[in-house]
Amino acid sequence: VERMHRDSKIFTIFEGTSEIQRLIIGRAVTGLDVR
Repeated sequence: VERMHRDSKIFTIFEGTSEIQRLIIGRAVTGLDVR
């Protein structure tokens, strides 16, 4: 159970980074500065 909990946290971190990358790519493509 502990390992599954740790793995879920790691997956959450990876999901967060992929979402950030999507934002950065979206800004680069559109040329917009979203704040």
